[in-house]
Amino acid sequence: MNHSRRHGEILRLLQEEGTVTIASLAERLGVSLETIRRDVKPLAGDGTVLKMHGAIGLPAFVGEAPFERRMRENAEAKRAIARLVAATIVDGESIMLDTGTTTSFLARELTSHRRLTVVTNSSDIARTLATVNGNKVYMAGGELRTDSGASFGVSAIEFVSRFAVDHAVISAGAVSAAMGVMDYVLEEAEFARVVLGRGSRAIVVTDHTKFGKQGLVQVCDFDGFTELATDRPPPPEIAAALDAAGAKLSIAGTAREEAWAGRA
Repeated sequence: MNHSRRHGEILRLLQEEGTVTIASLAERLGVSLETIRRDVKPLAGDGTVLKMHGAIGLPAFVGEAPFERRMRENAEAKRAIARLVAATIVDGESIMLDTGTTTSFLARELTSHRRLTVVTNSSDIARTLATVNGNKVYMAGGELRTDSGASFGVSAIEFVSRFAVDHAVISAGAVSAAMGVMDYVLEEAEFARVVLGRGSRAIVVTDHTKFGKQGLVQVCDFDGFTELATDRPPPPEIAAALDAAGAKLSIAGTAREEAWAGRA
């Protein structure tokens, strides 16, 4: 891919996602980090893109709220994961969702389902699924975070702890072979841990960019959930940890779901 074509691809990806890391651009365009930095330099110089720490963005999107920006990151992968999980949920079932971009995409994929009972701490998910197709939506109370529009704290945890649902789904901030599912915010990790304990089926949804990352707070080890849904096969050490815990692995976009021991 020549210099001008890469500029076009970079701008196309930014139009789709708003912000993209330099490392992700290099991987997706099949060039070195140094090449991407050289490509970005003139685009940043004339104001077409804005440079941030380890990433670039379009000026129109940099002013968006953090949650809106995250919704644009790896959007196609998150939609594919959401479609995969939505296809396993039946009309009339109950589902608990924590706040997260992938769970928000899942809520959008569930808008064609009927008579769902939904429990969530996310105002985005609640708005998406409330008052349509005979759904019942229960929104956890508590302190509302301005960045994500989600409620956290003791009251939110106490509220969701009253429910037992068919499917409990959380987004992951990081997945580490040594520490399992992790997050970067204590309150979010605590809430996600409770959500996983309320479902007959406990699902972690995450795109491949979270594999191998080290978060700040552990949500649970690999035996703390029944299934992980993602868009690409995880690294061998994470695959081995899933295998040892008997957790099912579902990969969006494959001809069949890949599963280890403990398949439901």
